Formats: sequence, C-alpha cells, structure tokens
Amino acid sequence: MASNTMAGFYTGSHGRSELHSSHGADEPRTPTHHGQSAVVKACRVCGDEIGFKENGELFVACHVCGFPVCRPCYEYERSEGSQCCPQCNTRYKRHKGCPRVSGDDEEGDDHDDFDDEFQIKHQEHPPDWHHAANHSENGDYSHQKWHNNFPGSTAGSVAGKELEGEQKESHTNAEWKERVEKWKTRQEKRGLVTKDDGGNDPPEEDEYLLAEARQPLWRKVPISSSLISPYRIVIVLRLVILAFFFHFRILTPAYDAFPLWLISVICEIWFGFSWILDQFPKWAPINRETYLDRLTLRFERDGEPNRLSPVDVFVSTVDPLKEPPIITANTVLSILSADYPVEKVSCYVSDDGASMLLFDSLSETAEFARRWVPFCKKYGIEPRAPEFYFSEKIDYLKDKVQPTFVKDRRAMKREYEEFKVRINALVAKALKKPEEGWVMQDGTPWPGNNTRDHPGMIQVYLGSEGALDVEGKELPKLVYVSREKRPGYQHHKKAGAMNALVRVSAVLTNAPFMLNLDCDHYINNSKAMREAMCFLMDPQLGKKLCYVQFPQRFDGIDLHDRYANRNVVFFDINMRGLDGIQGPVYVGTGTVFNRPALYGYDPPVSEKRQKMTCDCWPSWCCCCCGGSRKSKSKKKSLKGLLGLGGLYSKNKKKMMGKNYSRKSSGPVFDLEEIEEGLEGYEELEKSSLMSQKNFEKRFGQSPVFIASTLMEDGGLPEGTNSTSLIKEAIHVISCGYEEKTEWGKEIGWIYGSVTEDILTGFKMHCRGWKSVYCMPKRPAFKGSAPINLSDRLHQVLRWALGSVEIFLSRHCPLWYAYGGKLKWLERLAYINTIVYPFTSIPLLAYCTIPAVCLLTGKFIIPTLTNLASVWFLALFLSIIVTGVLELRWSGVSIEDWWRNEQFWVIGGVSAHLFAVFQGLLKVLAGVDTNFTVTSKAADDAEFGELYLFKWTTLLIPPTTLIILNMVGVVAGISDAINNGYGSWGPLFGKLFFAFWVIVHLYPFLKGLMGRQNRTPTIVVLWSILLASIFSLVWVRIDPFLPKQTGPILKQCGVDC
Repeated sequence: MASNTMAGFYTGSHGRSELHSSHGADEPRTPTHHGQSAVVKACRVCGDEIGFKENGELFVACHVCGFPVCRPCYEYERSEGSQCCPQCNTRYKRHKGCPRVSGDDEEGDDHDDFDDEFQIKHQEHPPDWHHAANHSENGDYSHQKWHNNFPGSTAGSVAGKELEGEQKESHTNAEWKERVEKWKTRQEKRGLVTKDDGGNDPPEEDEYLLAEARQPLWRKVPISSSLISPYRIVIVLRLVILAFFFHFRILTPAYDAFPLWLISVICEIWFGFSWILDQFPKWAPINRETYLDRLTLRFERDGEPNRLSPVDVFVSTVDPLKEPPIITANTVLSILSADYPVEKVSCYVSDDGASMLLFDSLSETAEFARRWVPFCKKYGIEPRAPEFYFSEKIDYLKDKVQPTFVKDRRAMKREYEEFKVRINALVAKALKKPEEGWVMQDGTPWPGNNTRDHPGMIQVYLGSEGALDVEGKELPKLVYVSREKRPGYQHHKKAGAMNALVRVSAVLTNAPFMLNLDCDHYINNSKAMREAMCFLMDPQLGKKLCYVQFPQRFDGIDLHDRYANRNVVFFDINMRGLDGIQGPVYVGTGTVFNRPALYGYDPPVSEKRQKMTCDCWPSWCCCCCGGSRKSKSKKKSLKGLLGLGGLYSKNKKKMMGKNYSRKSSGPVFDLEEIEEGLEGYEELEKSSLMSQKNFEKRFGQSPVFIASTLMEDGGLPEGTNSTSLIKEAIHVISCGYEEKTEWGKEIGWIYGSVTEDILTGFKMHCRGWKSVYCMPKRPAFKGSAPINLSDRLHQVLRWALGSVEIFLSRHCPLWYAYGGKLKWLERLAYINTIVYPFTSIPLLAYCTIPAVCLLTGKFIIPTLTNLASVWFLALFLSIIVTGVLELRWSGVSIEDWWRNEQFWVIGGVSAHLFAVFQGLLKVLAGVDTNFTVTSKAADDAEFGELYLFKWTTLLIPPTTLIILNMVGVVAGISDAINNGYGSWGPLFGKLFFAFWVIVHLYPFLKGLMGRQNRTPTIVVLWSILLASIFSLVWVRIDPFLPKQTGPILKQCGVDC
C-alpha cells in the first residue's frame, strides 16, 4: 500500500458528492464572509454546509454544546420535531430570522422583528428594524425590544434558507421589501402563507424539491404522554406495593406449613426480580417513521448517478431436505426483485451442507428470475416471493390499470408452476443418492459428496457479467457459497457460516451494509432496504448504528396463535422499549448491519465543543490551564511533513487496546509506533510492517480482505479482476483461515452459544454502538414458524439453551464489560435474556404448591388481616392495570397478550427447565444431551400441522402438573363437602391458585389431546405414575403432622 502524501485528512460523504477537509495546524483555511477566518462545517443532520448569519459569523443553532446544525434543519426541528438539540437535548432558543413556535413565549422572548416573522398584511415598520439582534463576542445575543408586534407566519422549515442572499451590513426599506415579496411568492405556492396581491414570481419547483431533500430521512415519534405517563406511574406504584407485599409475606410465616411457605416466598422473590428485569427496559418506548420520498430526492436525483449505498444480502441454509429448496428459492427471488438499484444488490447463499440439490435449485432459480424480476418491477407486485404472491386470497386486480396485467399474470403463474415441478423433480432425485456419489452436468464428481470433508465452493450467477433478464436489463448478482470443511476443525455452525459470508462478500463486492435473512424469511415489503437506508445513510445517526432490526412476522399460523408463535408481545412491546434506550437486541434475521460494526471497530466519537483558549496567559500557565499547546502543534506539523496527517481522524476505531483508523486507501499506523519511528524512515517502515501484522493477526492473512476493511464506503480496490477475486474468496472460506485470528471472538458473529445472535448484538452494544428498530406499516419480512406443540417446544428449548450457555460464559451481562459503553437499562434487558430460563425452577415449584395445599389441607398464607388483604388486592389490581396500560400504548391485542402469558408458563415448566439442566451438563460436565423427536402422520387439512403430535420428553412435566392440580381440585372439594360449611372459606384461596395453573396450561392440554382427543399411552402412563407416586409418598411421610416419641399418655377417665 502506498503512503498517503496528502497533508490533510479528507472524508467524502457517500450519500453526497462532497469532500470535507480537516486542515492541519499550519495549513491555510478557507476565507469566509467579511474576511473572517473560519472552517466551513457540515451539518450533522443533512450533510450540507452550515451557512452564515448576516453579520458574517457562522450560524450556531445551540449555544450550549455548539452542535453543528444548519439553519433549515434547525427551523425544521423547531417547527416539526422535538425543538431540542440532538446532542445535549437543550431546547433550541429562537434566533433572528426564525418563525415563532409554541414555547417561545415561555422563555420570555418578547422581542419581535420583521426579519423574524413576515406579515401577511402590509404594515409599517421602523427604519432600523434590521438591527433587532446584535451578536456579542462571547456568543450571547443582546436583544432590543420593539414596541410594535407583527403577526407572523410559521413558514416552512426552509424559510431561513430562502432568505439567505447576499450578506449585507445594512439594507434600505425598499431592498427589504423586495426580498419580502419574493419570499412571500414562494411560500404562497407551497400553501404556507395566505395569498397576497403582490408578488408574481414564477414557482420554483427545483428549489422546493431541493429543500424537501434536505429534511431528515426519519423522525422519532414519542408515545403520547397521556398513554405513557399513567403506565410509568403504575409501574412505580406496583414496585412500592411489591415491597410492602414482601414485607408482609416475610414477617408473617405460616408455621403449620413452614416448608411450603418458605418455598413460596423464595419463588415470589425471584418472580419479583424477573419482573423488574423485564419491566424497566420498557420505561421509554418510542416509535420511528421514515420518509422514503426524501431518500429518493436526496440520493436518486434525475440526471445524476444513483448514490444509494450497496447492500450485500446473506441467506443461510444447512440441509435442503429439512429446509425445502422451494422456500429458499422464494427468498432468493424476493431479494433479486427488491425495489433497489440492481447494480447495488448482491445475494449470497450459504450452503453449509454442500448439497448439490441446492446448487441445482439456485441454477433453476437464476433462470426463473430472468422472467420474474421484470414482471414484479413492471406491475409493482407485493410480495415478490411467487409462492406467497399467488397464494394470497385478495383481489389481485386492485390498483392495477395496465391492460396486459391479467394476461402476463396468468403466464407468469404457469411458468412458476413449471418451475416448482422442476424443483420437485430435483428433490425427488436427491432422495436416492447414487453409490458413487453425485455427478455434475459436465461429468465431474460433485465436490461436496462428503459433507464433512470437502473444499470450498463458489458459483456466481447473474450480475453484470451474467445473464440479463428477458427485457435485456441487468439483474442483481447471485452467489452460491459453500465453505471448506475438514475433519479436526471447529466449524461453529451458523455463526461460522455467517462469518464466511462476511469475508466472501468483502472480497467480491464489499458493500458497506449487509442484510441477514434466514432461508425461510422472504422480503414481504420490496422497499425494506430503503427503509433501513433512511437510518444507515443519515449523516448524523448512520455512522453510530451497528444494525437496523426489523420485527419478525410469520405466515401460516393458526388464527388464535395457540402457542404464541407470533411472539407479538416481544416484538411490539419489549423491542420498542429497547429502541428508546440503546437499541433492540439482534434476533438472528431481518437485520441490516453496518459492516464496520461487525469488524470490531468502535463507533465514531461525537465531536465535542472546543474549549476556549487564550494566548494572553504566560507560558508557565499552560501546564496548569491550557495543556501543552506547543507539543500538539509540533506533532501536527511533523505528521504533515511526513505525509501522515491524513491517517489521524476523529473517527479512530479502538480495537483490542490498539488504535486503528479506517480510510479509503493508504496504510494504517499506530500512534505510538509512529512517534517511535520519527527518527528515521526505516523505523517508520518497520512500524507499517508491524501494523500489517497486527491486522493479519486480527482479520487473517488476506491482503485483499484487509484492504477492504479499511474502505470507509465499501467498494473494491482499483485494478482487481474477477478471477483473482474468486481465488481470494476461496482462500478466505478455507477451514483454517480463522485459526489464530479474532474471528468469532471480537469480529463477526461471536462463537460460544447456539444463540449467536444475542451474543453478537451484545458485544456491539458494549462497544458503544446503537441499534434502531424499524417497523414499517407493511411488514418488511415474513417467515415460517413451527405451529405444532412439540416443534414449538424444541425451538424454545434451543433458544433457552443458548441463554444458559451465555450465562455460564465470560460474556455474561452480569459481569461483562462494566467499563464499557453499555447503558444500564440495556444491560438489564440483556440480563433478562440470559436469566429467564432459570425462572423455570421456581415456576415449577410454584405450580406444584396449589396441588400440595389441596391434598394436605395446608396453605402458604396464614389468616389475612384487613391490611394484608389490602396489599394482596392492590398487587392483583396493579398487575392487571399494568397489563392494560401496556396494551393501550403498544396496540397489542389482549388475546396476543394472554397467549404470551400462557406460553410463558408452558415453556417455563418444560423447555426452559430442560435447557437449564442440559446447559449445566454441557458447559460444566461436557455432556451434550439431545432430546430426539419422532413424529407420526400429519393431517393434510389447513393447519393440519397444528394437530400433529410428536412424542418428546419435554411433555412430561406439564402433563404431570395438570394431573396433579386436577386431582388436588377434586380432593379439596371432596374434603370441603365432608367437613361442612366452615371449610369452604379457606378452600377458595387454594382453588384460585390451582385454577391459575390449569388455565395457563390449557393450550398445552389441547395440544396434548389433539384433534381426535387421543393421547399416546406412554404420556398418560408416565404422568399418572409420577403423580400417583408423589401423592402416595406425600401421604406416607406427611411433614405437617406432629412427630411424637414414647408412649402416648392420656388422663384416665375414671376418678381413681
């Protein structure tokens, strides 16, 4: 790499054709208005230059922190936004030339001037009104009050921009009147002011579009205070009530059932702790909305090159026999036909099973895409996955006006059916593997015949060098990738496959952003990538975002969502709460990543306001007050002399204790190494070599990949050819490439858990990155979910097992990265994600207690006093009111909320319980226990899989709990009948707890009985056996009967 000889550090906005330069200490600066010297700054909201005020000074929106914002963005924020500075959250004060907004009068700003607010009707003004505000040296404004108040017009956010003309020290009344008339004419066109008789300037459409493009690409929509304030008040009240409740429970033990009371109190304390972990991260939920039209105006102007950022899309699959190729094909087709520039989309499909079936299926998919993609873009089809588009039960003619649509749709549907038949033929062929292995069409053996021992494979379809569509237009690039696998190497399952895709894509296309999808999650909203770009290409927020997370939505789930497969409470409540803190957690799919965040870099540090210095102090004061200014200037001039000034920027990335800076070209040096090497060029070259070795230790031995990591806006190095890039791509997916590197430790998807998604997102947030939750009106992605009971429990088991593995690792949020930049409420949320499986133990005990109380006649709560009854009632009501208010601000239905509560109990006493013990055995003892699933025939009717029953060990604990509580209810009622009226009062409390358990487990009972209400004999036998043994043992060793020793002495009844 050649050294950069430019003395200044130059950065270009990849969303705009701009070049910004940060000059050294001795370099000349650009002269500004009125001969004053200042550095031209860019707005951190829209990226444009910050203008000057009429007196020639740089416009400063916020005088508290000096955050650089241009005047149009400042006015837009005051009129349409939160009216606060994005950096310090201080309310913006009204500047001269800005319309009034609500709240200005509260600040005591009673001055008025014609420059601030233009009249709609003609009025007389004092001749010296333009001197309304004078700027003092220290940046404060000294305002002069006027006696006349002028009725103003709250003009648009670009009014200040339009009034900027030639800066003048003074103006006559005639000159200002002329400017006012021109401004009013433009505002009348936009409907921002009432039409006046004067002014006949022609409309300026281009100026309007330019002003619209300057507006923010997204905005934060806070929850209404009428919805969120009562919710927060009830949370605080519930916390207080909970404290008094525990005070009562601990100080009033039930001595006749002390063991049961002790167990119940321990369980309740754990439940309270879990509630705090779950509740407080939802303290400040927010919504966000995007403006796709502004994105188009800013980056896709007519007659100019498209400046949207490229996106690499990753699709991962393992076994095409378990993950049908037709589903993967639909996902790929939805990606290739997305509403995004074709030359900026590349789709990478990872085949971790090295299957020739998937390889042939992608070949068929690429051929079908030549017809499907132009059809979708011509008629604006949604969704663009053909299987789901043709199966939609809607009026497909709605909003369609082209006469050829019906004919083309029928032809396309027939072609898709033929495509499905060809895929089905490939699947049928794959079921019978030849003894000699698979053979490709050219007669060569398939390299992946041995799925555990095969070389790396890459095949590029379509793209700029591939086939065109039927209309002769270019298609997005489609790449098949199967990483090398050899015996004796750790491959790390999905996380390893994703890291291989990161490296391959960096070598072949190197897009700055990456979209991660599961093979069964197709793009349901063709503008999904544009939605993400509204955040990632934002000049202020984009560089600080590690990823944009979309909610998961699912097809094919039964109407009542019996097993909470939609997970609505998590995606619509918890994730929106996290979005108001540091961002949502990464959920494994539907995520657009910022590539530098996956490389282990720290986010760029926000520019701090420079401290004011003065040269009037004596030199000996510098060490006490201002620091060593001379030494800093020496370093700057020395670096400029050696041509190294461009290597240091405020966007330094800290990696593993060493500082690296990323640049579009040129070597990267460490600060200490450069200072040591200033004595001679040989030492400087040595430091460059050391830096290169550091990169190789971190990223692996691939010069092309290392060069790609240093490119700020992505793209490929100049002078590369496709053959050499493919060769390098094969190298970076070799099985030994990650050895002695930091892949999976600090870079890419993190290893060490089956839920690598949580771990990867957690590491990014610990470095200080932020994430954003994007919920477009039309769901961005849709996928499939298991809807039968057994498969659903095994899915939850895998998630819970991953959480237990993280809990027992060094990355546990309870103790990891406390010196980092993870916010406390975000940490609470991550602690909740890894602690929740352990709730299964107290939950199982608590669900058993009602049955024990009914069978023994004991109870965990002594006789209630009036005050104790109040606390119980208050706690019960606070739980209900919290749930109701949560549903109110989130929009979640009460049915979805109740299904979530039910499955929390079902999963807690089954899958979560097994995950805890399996995780402990795996991590502590090295024993990997698998729970196998065997299925019987499924029903072919709609939602037939819902009634499919698969025997699994996970079904035993909840079945036992149901039988125990039912037996307890019968025994308790029978005992009350036998003992008379007085025993019914204490019985109601016990029956309430027992019915609480049964109602929560009711969906499990329905799934257990199936459509024919028949249950496998083995389940019934095991459950009855365990329940019977437990009951008999309890009766035999009843711990609540007083134990007596020695002879029983009674007083004789005879007077002797």
